[in-house]
Amino acid sequence: MDAAIQKLRAVELWREGYNHHTRAFALAGGECDREAVDELNTAVNLYSQSIETFPTAEAYTFRGWAYCHFGRIDDAIAECKRAIEVDPEFGNPYNDIGAYLIAKGEFDEAIEWLEKAKTARKYEPRHFPFMNLGRLYAQKGMVMKAIAEFEAALSLAQREGGDPNASASISKQLRSLRVMLN
Repeated sequence: MDAAIQKLRAVELWREGYNHHTRAFALAGGECDREAVDELNTAVNLYSQSIETFPTAEAYTFRGWAYCHFGRIDDAIAECKRAIEVDPEFGNPYNDIGAYLIAKGEFDEAIEWLEKAKTARKYEPRHFPFMNLGRLYAQKGMVMKAIAEFEAALSLAQREGGDPNASASISKQLRSLRVMLN
């Protein structure tokens, strides 16, 4: 099989994995029931098949995201680093590493990764690393920096025009932070 056909097949497998991944969230509704776990396991298997067929940054990143849901944070970070090796211009793994480090309480280490995500050439939704930095700075008590990140996130989210809930969530965070200044 030539490389172009392998890549197409790998992308098909990745998309199928992503469908199972999102189905797991819909089933779980915040809980991790058996059916949701099965869907997530299926997603991991499909991401793995995708990588075996033709390694892509997307498949590594999303397999890492699935590992995160199983509590395998260090494995998730390793997958994101593999994704960066495959495509250093793909921003999602930088953001995800930052988010995983925040979850581990490693705030200072997360900053570098989130800053890289902000400047990555290929990244959607662009406002995520700004939101994550805003949350990080808020947790560190750096209110002005947090506000600056959330303002940038809001501007990007509005420009992207995607999820209206994102703009509402960011605006709520900004209001809470501004109250702290009064």
